[in-house]
Amino acid sequence: MIAALGLLLGIPAGLVFAPDVPLWLEPYLPIAVVAALDAVFGGLRAFLDGIFDDKVFVVSFVSNVVIAAAIVFLGDQLGVGGQLTTGVVVVLGIRIFSNAAAIRRHLFHA
Repeated sequence: MIAALGLLLGIPAGLVFAPDVPLWLEPYLPIAVVAALDAVFGGLRAFLDGIFDDKVFVVSFVSNVVIAAAIVFLGDQLGVGGQLTTGVVVVLGIRIFSNAAAIRRHLFHA
């Protein structure tokens, strides 16, 4: 519930205040957003399956973002940042669509 409330308050606050993202952080922000979306969809799926645990959700959320950013950072250091970024987006995208399909099956029984 707190995460949903934070999202409902955070989106309008971001639109009103329009914060500037530092230049060094720009390559990592899209990856962090995709990783966070993966955790959110996983949490929603767990909630609908009746196995949601808030501690697991928070750890999953933070660890997804940190690990994804670390992989992209490592790729930047090795000179292959674009390829590792693509890999992270593909893997997390597959997980997001898998969770979305499970949510759809649960809600619409289809």
